[in-house]
Amino acid sequence: MRNRIKMLLTIVLASLLCASTGHTQEKGGEDLASKTQNPVGAMYSLPFKFTFDYGADNGEATFLNIQPVIPVTVGEWNLINRVIMPIIDTPGAVTGTPAIPNPIPGDGATGLGDINYSLFVSPAEPDKVIWGVGPSLMMDTATDDQLGSGKWSLGPTAVVLVQPKPWTLGLLGRQLWSFAGDSDRNSVNQLLLEPFINYNLDKGWYLLSDMIITANWQADSGNKWTVPLGGGFGKLFEIGGQKLNTKLEAYYNVEKPEGAPDWSIHWTFQFLFPR
Repeated sequence: MRNRIKMLLTIVLASLLCASTGHTQEKGGEDLASKTQNPVGAMYSLPFKFTFDYGADNGEATFLNIQPVIPVTVGEWNLINRVIMPIIDTPGAVTGTPAIPNPIPGDGATGLGDINYSLFVSPAEPDKVIWGVGPSLMMDTATDDQLGSGKWSLGPTAVVLVQPKPWTLGLLGRQLWSFAGDSDRNSVNQLLLEPFINYNLDKGWYLLSDMIITANWQADSGNKWTVPLGGGFGKLFEIGGQKLNTKLEAYYNVEKPEGAPDWSIHWTFQFLFPR
C-alpha cells in the first residue's frame, strides 16, 4: 500500500505541475468546460482513468480505463460512440466493481477486461435539457476469467443533464443483461447509475462529484448495492496547443457487498479535441 501511495503522489504532483505550467485560454474556457463535462457533447476526447481500490478482502485492485469518445453528426443528430477498455490488475475476486459484475475466485490476474461500447443518440442542437439514449454492449474480451464476466451482455443506456452556468448537473444510467457466453458463469443483471455534479471555477479549475453506483440484481439482498460518496477537483489546461483535462477524486463506499473495497481514488488524464 505504501508503494501505491507513493505512486499516487507522484502522479498527482506531475498532473498539477502540467496544469500549472500549461497555458489556459480564458476565451471560450467556459464552453470547453461545458463540452468536456457533457457525456454526449460532440467533441472527440481520449481519457485515461486510473482507479485504485483499497480495503477489499482479497487486496488492492487497480483499473486503467481507456475511454475514447468519437462523435458523428448525421443531419440533426449526434451519434456519440463511447468505448471503455479496462486494463485490470487484481489480487483475486473483488466484488462491487462495474467492470466485473460477477467475479470468480482466484489467485489474481493482470490483463484486459471486458470492453464496453455505448452509442448515444442525441440532438445536435439541444435545448436547455440535454439528453442521449441508445444501446450498450459489454463484450467477453477478458484475457483471464478473473478479469471479466465470461458473458456477452446488452441493454439500454441513457443520460440527461442541464448546464446552468457555472454548473453541470446530470444522471447517466445503464442496465445490462447477459445473452451469451460461458454457461458455467453466473448471468449478468447489473444496473449502473452515475449522478454527476460539476461546479466551474476561474482559470479552468472545477469541483466535481461523479459517483458510480451499481446494483448486482443476481446477488442476495445484503450484497446488491455499491454506493460511493465523495468528490474531487480538476483543471482544464493547454500545452503546446493541445487541450487537456485532469481530475483527482476520492470516494468512500457507504454501502457495499461483502468483499468489496472500502474506498477508492480516481485520477483521470484526458486529451481533448474540440470540433
